Amino acid sequence: MAHSHSHDHSHEHSHDHSHDLLAELLDLDAAVLREYHREVVTWIGSLTPPGARIVDLGAGTGTGTVALARQLPDAQVIAVDVAEPMLERLRRRAGELGLADRVRTVAADLDADWPDLGPVDLVWASASMHHMADPSRALRQVLALLRPGGMLALTELDSFPRFLTGTEGADVEERGHAAMAQARTEAGMHIGDDWARRLAEAGFTVEAERRFDIALDPPLPDLAHRYAQLSLQRMRHGAEGRIGADDLTALEALADTVLDRDDLTVRAARTVLLGRRPSLVD
Repeated sequence: MAHSHSHDHSHEHSHDHSHDLLAELLDLDAAVLREYHREVVTWIGSLTPPGARIVDLGAGTGTGTVALARQLPDAQVIAVDVAEPMLERLRRRAGELGLADRVRTVAADLDADWPDLGPVDLVWASASMHHMADPSRALRQVLALLRPGGMLALTELDSFPRFLTGTEGADVEERGHAAMAQARTEAGMHIGDDWARRLAEAGFTVEAERRFDIALDPPLPDLAHRYAQLSLQRMRHGAEGRIGADDLTALEALADTVLDRDDLTVRAARTVLLGRRPSLVD
């Protein structure tokens, strides 16, 4: 994630708990949507030169960092994130997988001045660019970071996962999504931006834009049920004050029962854009 938020000492414990839940949710996303993630990493890996230097921008728990390091066994990957607990989790995972010599972490607020990270061959930005206070500025910084001919792989969310489509509770889930969308807009997040236009305006050549429509049907593994539970719990928390008390109670009940449901589905959509820094930049 790219944004940092200040918390006083009295909130430290709940802040750590929030990081733990978010970290679990990010890891579950990678596990439940593994076929999508595998396809994207394989595709990007096939376009990346041997011995590449890679930056994972807004790395979170490092699911992208680790996947790229495993896909490209001679690459060096720099994971950048504002949250030290996420980076600590990433370092531990890299060590367990024998990747510590090829993965390093950098703590940085990407809305502030960036540390010296370049030059690199690939910047991977998975669902992080919409968190930037000024995405256009961030994209210009990415362009400067890349070697001539280097590539940005930018993934953004077209829709957040739905788990109850066509089943009991689907209407409540949709109202929760509408409330969360309003909250993200008010927070200044850039969900649904025209990323191809932003890339072009920043100086990239847009080489590809692919939309992935993800549809997983029952029976689903236990991890998918936990993914749904955490997502609904976060929705219920985020929608407080934005939807009625009955809907909040219903969301809480859905989160409590979703582990035992046999009609759970996963529906999501994501877009991946590839932007190339021209070999010669004026």
